[in-house]
Amino acid sequence: RLGLERADTAEKALTVIVDLLEKYGQGGNCMESHMAFTYHNSFLIADRKEAWVLETSGKYWAAEKVEGGVRNISNQLSITTKIDKEHPELKEYAKSKGWWDGEKEFDFAATYSYVNTARMTTSRGRYCEGYKLLNKHKGSITSEIMMEILRDKESGINMEGGFMTTGSMVSVLPQQPNLPCIHFFTGTPDPSR
Repeated sequence: RLGLERADTAEKALTVIVDLLEKYGQGGNCMESHMAFTYHNSFLIADRKEAWVLETSGKYWAAEKVEGGVRNISNQLSITTKIDKEHPELKEYAKSKGWWDGEKEFDFAATYSYVNTARMTTSRGRYCEGYKLLNKHKGSITSEIMMEILRDKESGINMEGGFMTTGSMVSVLPQQPNLPCIHFFTGTPDPSR
């Protein structure tokens, strides 16, 4: 929200977020229950001209400029070796912890998480299922198709149970500046409605 408030481009919003992350860190409970549960955040940041994926681990972060096609995020790190911007100490910190030897190609997701990056798009999980649904409609995604994807319960995109999806947003950002941007938000706690 602060990125939206303080920046007029996607790249500037990314800078706002990482500056705040550096200054304040991240934290806070992800649930309203008394159970303490936190995780590191990922962001899709877009404007009319460009889009970025920003993923964080504590105060460390990596950003990937989306150059085309489809891209999703979902409760795991997904930026691997295509890193277009990064925390200035990202690699040195990983070396100091023994997570990366400094020799092989640096892979953010593999280094900063337990996820097997080779299996991210093939194993059954929210990231993989979202990737499949987006690729199924690649080149012809409309706001209606995006809403269908975000309503999908079988894939786990629209979660039920202890961890529920409580809202979804679809934005249409035409590249032509004379056309309005349109934003759709769920009006209920369940995106399937």
